[in-house]
Amino acid sequence: MVTPAAGPGGPYTVVIVGTGFSGLGMAIGLKKSGMHDFVILEKAAEVGGTWRENTYPGCACDIMSLLYSFSFEPKSDWSRMFPKQAELLEYIKHVVDKYDLAQHIRFETEVTGAEYDDATDTWGVTVAGEGAEPGEVVRGRALAAGMGPLHRPSVPDLKGLSSFRGTTFHSAEWDHDYDLTGKRVAVIGTGASAIQFVPQIAKKVGSLTLFQRTPPWIMPKPDRRVTAVERTLFRRVPGVQRGYRNGIYLLQESFVLGFKNPGLLKAASGIAQWHLRRQIPDPDLRRKLTPDYTMGCKRTLVSSDYYPALTRPNVELTTAGIAEIRENSIVARDGTEYEVDAIIFGTGFHVTDAFADAHIVGRRGLRIQDAWRDGIKAHLGVSVAGFPNLFLLLGPNSGLGHNSMIFMIEAQVRYVLRCLEMMTSGGGSRIAVRDSVQDRFNAWVQAKSEGAVWVKGGCDSWYLDENGANRAAWPASTVNYWLRTRRLSPGDFEVGAAR
Repeated sequence: MVTPAAGPGGPYTVVIVGTGFSGLGMAIGLKKSGMHDFVILEKAAEVGGTWRENTYPGCACDIMSLLYSFSFEPKSDWSRMFPKQAELLEYIKHVVDKYDLAQHIRFETEVTGAEYDDATDTWGVTVAGEGAEPGEVVRGRALAAGMGPLHRPSVPDLKGLSSFRGTTFHSAEWDHDYDLTGKRVAVIGTGASAIQFVPQIAKKVGSLTLFQRTPPWIMPKPDRRVTAVERTLFRRVPGVQRGYRNGIYLLQESFVLGFKNPGLLKAASGIAQWHLRRQIPDPDLRRKLTPDYTMGCKRTLVSSDYYPALTRPNVELTTAGIAEIRENSIVARDGTEYEVDAIIFGTGFHVTDAFADAHIVGRRGLRIQDAWRDGIKAHLGVSVAGFPNLFLLLGPNSGLGHNSMIFMIEAQVRYVLRCLEMMTSGGGSRIAVRDSVQDRFNAWVQAKSEGAVWVKGGCDSWYLDENGANRAAWPASTVNYWLRTRRLSPGDFEVGAAR
């Protein structure tokens, strides 16, 4: 059934937040189902999500391009096995054009809050920005939040940071107007972003001091150009590209076996140790870069140029920790003072507390902070008890440390569409997962996480909240998730209609 278009302000069938892979995947799913009555709210002036926001030097995906793309929209002319930011953004823009999504997008329209109306079973989404009217509320029967888990940069609260007179910025908010050439630069953090931008800026800065808290496990990056022969085969024989994609998927998925059985990761950790020994001849530096926790406890990274960058004469790695920041320097806990002109934070994002300040109010005035008083949780990472018609894309416990998030997005989009179908086919105007179902699912998540490498691996991970509970990672195979989201059990939900 094709739904009619809504008038200005709604009510739309669905209000989607964000134009990254999640939001666009949801929009395409709605269109394929014959539902065109939706709006996409985007805070920026163009599409892209993560791949618009992150523009730091060397920014690229750590999942191969043939897998990190929609299964229904293969790209036969990827330039490399691991796509760089610009090419991924180009792919996203292609998807928007092909599926005619621009007509549904309201740019420069930032969501500032959302409240559920019990009387009408609709969501009132407050918006602000250049694309919104003062005090405007966009109304929708359902709300699909596609902001993703990694959208709020995290900057540590360091003593004296506000007194620093130089330039500071987070890797996700890269200051391209600041010329790093010849500058004394400090990088705080050694996660997925830092191992990509450090090799790039090390070539041009005067000096680079890298402050490392925990060394990551790093595997060699098997990146290369996609050959002309391969691109021709992908274009002319689609089955070849599907074969590549399936092979990559199975290879990535094999790592999940080691999450519950860390002994199975010995071969992989052996490769990582060989990679470190081969690229870092200095035993003292190698010791600093050797993880003391089990592989898989944090996301395993891939790079073939990070270690060599640390051997440059203008680069110094320190593990002493930071005592304080002064007007023109950083003082380490061992007393060493480093004069710096700029500080770059590669310190990741808010994950388990991503909604701490969000104004989201569900049924009968339930605030999301009250619903999540004991920790963030959602049924299958999508539906939240007490919040009818609200769907989180890549919500709690649907994150991955080993495979493509787009696989999860496609499974969640299908799940949301079936929820909407269940609601409308039963003549309802609201659908909400039952508290008992959500509780049972989350008990399974925590039980499944017991003994898992990210809980028992000996590291502090963004997968875990302050109490050590897994609130971010999916604790089983992606096949398991695909099966769980394939069909809905009517008894898991309350379906009703506004009176």
